[in-house]
Amino acid sequence: MTERRARPEPTASTRKHAWRRSPRPAGPPPTTNTPAPQKDPTMPLGSPPADSVVEAALYRDGVRVATPDSLADTFRQLRDQPDGMAWIGLARPTEAELLSLAAEFDLHELALEDAMEAHQRPKLERYGKTLFVVLRAARYLDAPEEVDFGELHVFVGPDFVITVRHSAAPDLSGVRRRMEETPDLLKLGPEAVLYAILDAVVDGYAPVVSGVQNDIDEIETEVFRGDPEVSRRIYELSREMVEFQRATRPLVGMLHSLMAGFAKYGTDEELQRYLRDVADHVTHTSERVDSFRQALADILTVNATLVTQQQNAEMRALAEAGFEQNEEIKKISSWAAILFAPTLVGTIYGMNFETMPELKWAAGYPFAILLMAVVCVSLYFIFKKRDWL
Repeated sequence: MTERRARPEPTASTRKHAWRRSPRPAGPPPTTNTPAPQKDPTMPLGSPPADSVVEAALYRDGVRVATPDSLADTFRQLRDQPDGMAWIGLARPTEAELLSLAAEFDLHELALEDAMEAHQRPKLERYGKTLFVVLRAARYLDAPEEVDFGELHVFVGPDFVITVRHSAAPDLSGVRRRMEETPDLLKLGPEAVLYAILDAVVDGYAPVVSGVQNDIDEIETEVFRGDPEVSRRIYELSREMVEFQRATRPLVGMLHSLMAGFAKYGTDEELQRYLRDVADHVTHTSERVDSFRQALADILTVNATLVTQQQNAEMRALAEAGFEQNEEIKKISSWAAILFAPTLVGTIYGMNFETMPELKWAAGYPFAILLMAVVCVSLYFIFKKRDWL
């Protein structure tokens, strides 16, 4: 572990940062020893200020030795523990709380500014002896069948670990409990806590991968069933996979950067094995996410093809129905014309005019009948030749 350093006084850079970031003056760190209420991580931003310390504890040789009630208590007791380590968990902290942490642990201004705001990309930055890590956690929500993403900022120094959450996920209580149950690992210091957090975030990806795989299987079934809502579901899941890819792909490079510094920073061999295992899991998850995006793109193409085929089939059916209707109209029109010819002849000869050719002709009736027959037969053969009948 790195040699423990003396606590610095608030720097001019920190005071300047406080003036630029907040229009109201930042008060001094809390000095009371009253129990700190835990802040609900689901509380929306903009809620009334409250102590956001989820849990703070001091450790020596992998064993918890104190559970301070406030940040001020944590600072004071850590100063009294030359070989101790502070692990402070915050959920949506206020600017005043972050500024007090910056003044106590000499946090860099840029890292502090990133921690004040969510929506940061996963990254790893080293500021002197302090490591700043941004992680994107994910969890699968069964009821709405969607992926919920959270953000976690981690400060790792020679004798402290500070976690800042801006959402409900990830829940680090289980990480703290597992580390306290394995003091041999916890006594390796802040680096061990960082690797445990990384492992918890990466392990949280496994249920998401499983849930997304089930969603893709369901989507494939819906595509071939012709569900009209499947296109929207494919699009929404594709957007979630883009976010998932943004969370996992940078993490691969971050872990390789940490592994590259094993020799330089004298990382314990046990932690090296631990980190390599986490890197393997991240690589596997990133590959699965890439395959999900490709599968969704293929499914979207297949769905578009099936929709086009269905539309073509419907248009063909309409065309066939129109053709059949036209054929029926032709038949009806042909028979109407055939039947109209004798009607026309009969109508002409049915007019009771006194002076009318062939009216008193003896062969008039047979001539009229023959004329009707000739016209009808002629029309019949004409329509038949044109395939109207």
